[in-house]
Amino acid sequence: MRRFVGLMSGTSVDGIDAVLMSISGSPPDGVEWQMDAFRNEPFDRERRARILDALADGSPQALAALHADLGEWFGLAVRALLAEAGVSRHDVAAIGSHGQTVWHRPPAAGPRGATLELGDPATIAARTEIDVVSDFRSADVAAGGHGAPLVPWPDRVLLAASDRTRVVLNVGGMANLTWLPRRGDGEGVVAFDTGPGNVLLDAAAERVSRGRERCDTDGRRARAGTVDDALLNELLSDRFFDERPPRSTGRERFGPALIADLAARHGWPVPGEASGEGVAGDEIDARWAPVFATLTEFTAVTVADSIERWVCPRAVDEVVVAGGGARNPALVDALGRALEQRGVGAPVRTGREALGIDPDAREAAAFAVLAWAHLEGVPANEPQCTGASAARVLGSLTPAPRRDRTA
Repeated sequence: MRRFVGLMSGTSVDGIDAVLMSISGSPPDGVEWQMDAFRNEPFDRERRARILDALADGSPQALAALHADLGEWFGLAVRALLAEAGVSRHDVAAIGSHGQTVWHRPPAAGPRGATLELGDPATIAARTEIDVVSDFRSADVAAGGHGAPLVPWPDRVLLAASDRTRVVLNVGGMANLTWLPRRGDGEGVVAFDTGPGNVLLDAAAERVSRGRERCDTDGRRARAGTVDDALLNELLSDRFFDERPPRSTGRERFGPALIADLAARHGWPVPGEASGEGVAGDEIDARWAPVFATLTEFTAVTVADSIERWVCPRAVDEVVVAGGGARNPALVDALGRALEQRGVGAPVRTGREALGIDPDAREAAAFAVLAWAHLEGVPANEPQCTGASAARVLGSLTPAPRRDRTA
């Protein structure tokens, strides 16, 4: 087996997930793997603010600086992971780095798609002295695809079960799903973005707390309110939800700017604005509770609708939830209700036992597998999921500086 590191920083901008994996075999159903180590490096307030400011600003200066800094931070995360695992850099074949998505434009009638992920691979390679595979989306986009989702192929390698079909749902900033047939079944996977995951809830939490909270912890704010049907219908009117897969989306469409626009149009107050303090801790502003309940329902309903419309009538034996949304019981409960209302009787499961690996490590593990596939010369996109014209080997290789490898 060869060892690979996978790196992921998602649309929630929470931090860096880093995994160390050992991989060998023949894809997709003959791959052997084990997870050797996993580490999460949360972004502190300053780094997170720098990323979000750069995403909002979009100036060449801000993005160039962020590209370099993310490379430094990713490199440090790898070094910390290897030190914790007691593994030498010489024993790692390559690092697979997704990078931080700063802009994603799906293909439309006429123009092809475009995508930009930052996190300088040359810096990662220099700081770790390990080859880096990065820029995984571009080959698929160049072939007419969305460049997303990227996880269906590694999901099949890592997560397909021999005795049941499953929907693996990732609720990060955005929500995306992968339907997996039974292992060894020749049927193709189904995967696409369902819409927003946590991003709108996170933006509302930061707004109502004036930056003191990043999310609706444990769904407390949502549970304190009831769904505003008029607001829910307004959110559901977005044409994205009627698009047939392949489809993808991002913060450009569903992000903090949407919350700011809704707040302005509906007159949602910012608690404590005069004093400079928001509502946090055990306090819940009653005027915002229905907003959180509705945003939670919005994510649940759009996921359930997606499964009913675009996955069924394929068998769905279980829905396994990963990502930050799996830790929000209000959202998990809302998803179970929404699926039941649509006649999808699959149980909703969360946690390591349900998924087979640490759910928080799932996406980083996917990029370790994609780095392995790149070195093996194996195409790892799923054209039926991304809309690409053909299968492609994903990623670009940045060799590490050839320093003295005996130190």
